[in-house]
Amino acid sequence: MRAGMLDGARGKVLKGDDLLGSGDLEISTEVVVIGTGAGGAACAATLAERGVEVLLLEEGGYFERKDFTASPLEMLRLLYRDFGLTTAIGVPGSPSFPIPMGRCVGGSTTINSGTCFRMPPRVLDHWMKDLGITNISQDGLEDLYARVERDIHVATPPLETIGRNGLLLHKGATELGLSSGVIPRNAKGCRGSGVCTLGCPTDAKQSTLLSYVPRALKAGAALLANVKAERILVERERARGVLASVIEHETGAVRRKVQVRAPIVVVACGTCMTPLLLHKSKIGNSSGQLGRNLHVHPASKIMALTGEVVRAWEGVPQSYYVDEWAEDGILIEGISLPPALGALALPGTGHEHGALMERYDHLASWGVMVSDTSHGRVRSGLGGRRPFMTYQLNQQDVRKIVLGLSRCAELAFAAGAELVHASIFGVPPLRSREDALRLGQNTKVKGEDLELMAFHPLGTARMGLQAKTSVVDSFLEVHDVDGLFVTDGSVFPTSLEVNPQLTIMAFALRTAEFIASRRDRYTKTA
Repeated sequence: MRAGMLDGARGKVLKGDDLLGSGDLEISTEVVVIGTGAGGAACAATLAERGVEVLLLEEGGYFERKDFTASPLEMLRLLYRDFGLTTAIGVPGSPSFPIPMGRCVGGSTTINSGTCFRMPPRVLDHWMKDLGITNISQDGLEDLYARVERDIHVATPPLETIGRNGLLLHKGATELGLSSGVIPRNAKGCRGSGVCTLGCPTDAKQSTLLSYVPRALKAGAALLANVKAERILVERERARGVLASVIEHETGAVRRKVQVRAPIVVVACGTCMTPLLLHKSKIGNSSGQLGRNLHVHPASKIMALTGEVVRAWEGVPQSYYVDEWAEDGILIEGISLPPALGALALPGTGHEHGALMERYDHLASWGVMVSDTSHGRVRSGLGGRRPFMTYQLNQQDVRKIVLGLSRCAELAFAAGAELVHASIFGVPPLRSREDALRLGQNTKVKGEDLELMAFHPLGTARMGLQAKTSVVDSFLEVHDVDGLFVTDGSVFPTSLEVNPQLTIMAFALRTAEFIASRRDRYTKTA
């Protein structure tokens, strides 16, 4: 097939098995969008609804409500990249930690907890005053946020619906008089199944799988799942399309080659994968910044044993937050895991671990994540198909994590906890608020002592006005290549301080409007 969109593909999802055949597959379209997560799907839907011909490519598979069984091992295999264990390697003195990422239609919006915070105004103020990014107004961004919130049904659930784990965090914050609240989420009709990170089994969470992807398809876009972009086609410093492969979801084996001709290419592979694609295409790195400037939310947790039944896995996993110390870069959120996964996170071995599991229904679980001043780097791993990530956790961020865990523990004791496990190697269980305060004063904890995960990677194709110091401009167009855009978390030059889903979508809408307004400029030169 050599001209136009795939016959009969408008408004449809074609999976890998639907695309098998002999010879290379050739397609032409106006815009090809690589990735169906927060940025890719929002951009694609906006363009399609403006009458632009759009083709979406997604490396992962297309799965629906009926596929979401809530079985942890099965869903980790089906929906996550590398079973959720894609790891950033700590340089000497720093811990290594996993960064869970989605690999399916909907990307990480399919496997996140639906948290929808707006970026604090002080972050944009910093970009404007200190980084020279001056053509993004606070009012304009607020309008974009409002659009996204309508599109994906963001609302704040009533306090009484959030589950006992969140209510205990609310109790502790109220006892201590701290700034806090119920987390706004993109969900409607949520039943509190507690398995948001394994794919919503009730279609309540309005991930892009249920929001922007269907809108794009309804407007005439086509979606090819199980298709991995291999290289961006560029001619005379202009985007000209994508070379891709139809792959087996389980093995990654290539089944067929695909060539997409398009004068506009939107890359939304995610912070850890976008640099690999651009590097492989030998574009986007005139500044030397591509793959550098990796920021994450380093995160740790406390588990608090209480005298009451909590059943933390019931209800919304992330339901309540404490932002008393947000300006210091510390945000506390209620978290929970199903028992099958929670068992892996519990301290101790043998009888000690077994005793804790017997009282798992009495454990509250809260997480602390910090806005990092540390940074890392993403490069191509063996074979160029996986990211090789390194990260240097500095002592300033170590201190923030320790302080955050100390404050989590204070909250737990204020809510009536009997003891608290603080996820720091060598630190015994805390048994009082005084123990929690002493932990906060402990300056001897090192990075390698922390039990960490990390979320929300950002920064590896950073935005800026000057090509010599950044990868994309403020409309997210790659400095080096006309018609090539990036609409994922890799474009943000600093931590956003909060979960980034809403901000990625807002910036993607802005870029889509920009592309639509200049559509003729790109297509006439094709």
